[in-house]
Amino acid sequence: MLENKVAVVYGAGGSIGGAVARAFAEEGAEVFLTGHLLAGVDAVAADIVAAGGSADAAQVDALDEGAVDEHLQSVIERAGKVDISFNAVGIPDAGVVDVPLLEVDVERFLLPIDAYTRSYFLTARLAARRMVTAGSGVIMRVTALHARTGIPLVGGYGPAMAAMEALTRQLSAELAPRGIRVVGMRPQAMPESSTIREAFEPRAAATGLTWEQWEEQLAGRTHPRRLMTLDEMSGVAAFLASDRARGLTGTIVNLTMGSLDD
Repeated sequence: MLENKVAVVYGAGGSIGGAVARAFAEEGAEVFLTGHLLAGVDAVAADIVAAGGSADAAQVDALDEGAVDEHLQSVIERAGKVDISFNAVGIPDAGVVDVPLLEVDVERFLLPIDAYTRSYFLTARLAARRMVTAGSGVIMRVTALHARTGIPLVGGYGPAMAAMEALTRQLSAELAPRGIRVVGMRPQAMPESSTIREAFEPRAAATGLTWEQWEEQLAGRTHPRRLMTLDEMSGVAAFLASDRARGLTGTIVNLTMGSLDD
């Protein structure tokens, strides 16, 4: 589906970013992987190359406009274009979640809102500036169900997810007339991802829940009574990035398996 496409994946060293990068490569894309730390990104790139795909790894701080711009320019110089920009950048939950809103200070509350929206805006805007010359491209971001439903003890994480979904719609309204699609994905918890583990640990300490009880609790909210896998999520990402999904823009694909109604 992605043959002859050039994709840049931000946060490629993480569970979600790595899975998406592998799926893009499996579908034929030339993939440029970035991450705040190089070790994790290198490992994903090695997997892709070993499987016969094309991947390049780079250390890029997605909150640094100059670093993002410089890397994108290097992609243009090497590959000639950027077709897909996928942002899976995350920040550690420590110090962000598990503090009641009545007790959280404003700096801690604003931290995820600033980090997530800044990263998404920078990577999207800088990629779009390259895409408009070709009159085509796809900009993507993964969010979470916190964007659409109230969940206690998540601090500014929920507002950050909602802000990125709003930015997806706004970017699409401005960029779609210039041939650029902007779409998002909203998965729930995926057991293989590091984010669900990070969410589990403080709750386990507070409630005594085992991992199995935590997973069962989350799965019980979905229609099939199970959680989505990274492979299922990344397969949707590859489809959304492809020309087969050219009718989709300005929307967030609900991957919560029924736990969140549209």
